[in-house]
Amino acid sequence: MIQRRKLLKTGAAVALAAPVLNSQAQQTVTLKFHTFMAPMSNVWLNMHKAWMNKVEKDSGGRIKFEAYPAMQLGGTPVQLYDQVRDGVVDVVWTLPGSTAGRFPRVEVFELPFMMTNAEATSKAYWEYIQTVAADEFKDTQVIALQVHGPGVIHTTDKPVKNTADMKGLKVRAPTRQITKLLGTLGAIPVGMPLPGIPDALSKGTINGAVVPWEVVPSVKVNELTKYHAEFDPAGGSLYTTTFVMAMNKAKYNALPADLKKVIDDNSGIETSGWLGKVQQEGDVAGRKSASDRNNTIFTISAEEAQDFRRKSRSLEIEWIEDMNKRGFDGRKLIDTARALIEKHTKAQETSAKKPAKKA
Repeated sequence: MIQRRKLLKTGAAVALAAPVLNSQAQQTVTLKFHTFMAPMSNVWLNMHKAWMNKVEKDSGGRIKFEAYPAMQLGGTPVQLYDQVRDGVVDVVWTLPGSTAGRFPRVEVFELPFMMTNAEATSKAYWEYIQTVAADEFKDTQVIALQVHGPGVIHTTDKPVKNTADMKGLKVRAPTRQITKLLGTLGAIPVGMPLPGIPDALSKGTINGAVVPWEVVPSVKVNELTKYHAEFDPAGGSLYTTTFVMAMNKAKYNALPADLKKVIDDNSGIETSGWLGKVQQEGDVAGRKSASDRNNTIFTISAEEAQDFRRKSRSLEIEWIEDMNKRGFDGRKLIDTARALIEKHTKAQETSAKKPAKKA
């Protein structure tokens, strides 16, 4: 009789525990995703939303997102990294360069004429952080690191065809290194986050802005400027900007193992390359939005680009010296970044030459 009671108690305990265990196994998590990008932008629709949708699908619906573009949860773009670090939000996509000098080793990718294309350079950026700057984003769980496509110069009333045309122009710059770049070219750099561009252009606070083609429609640069100066790829890319997609570390660590794996499977070098690729693919539509308005698009030749290179060469020397003062080997960092960009660019070119597999 006593043995039967024990068996009944044990059975009841197992029965009661089963729903708890099952509940833990099927735990659902809601993550708040916050960024400054506009809700109709290419970045939001084709990168952020697409990434969130894939994570939700891969998790079987057990990870859900509350999506907040355009700083809808408050604060400024400059505060996004601290918001995710402090757990105010769970995931952000932002510019490390919004906080000047805070992530110094990342700036190597923003130096003039460093990048090749966004996919290869984004993969190089990811590998660079893992190998020589692993503590740069130590306060968060990094999901992806990427850059945008080649930067373009957009102006209101004066076309830019060479470095002389830059003199005296008040031009918006996104980060510390690009602010320095514009200064070396003779412009008057004006630092401001992306959302401030339309108002500054319409009021004449600035005469132009540097942004990649893909972002042009979302901040009305196609409507508020008349002239656009892009660089012939043969002469290199004037600049790019770095981005980080990061998750609150405590939130990530609290995930069940299977959901953590879903995040891991949608993080890393391939996710970084994909984000860069999708962002640069948006350049086509962005450029078309300007040409459709009959704006003037001028292509700076490889020969003319050499003068831009010469005038901006001092930035590389300054950056190396700055890194050395901070206790890093500046030359090693820049050589590593260049080698990684070259490696991933060649790998991409090799892959593109391979014949497609027959079905």
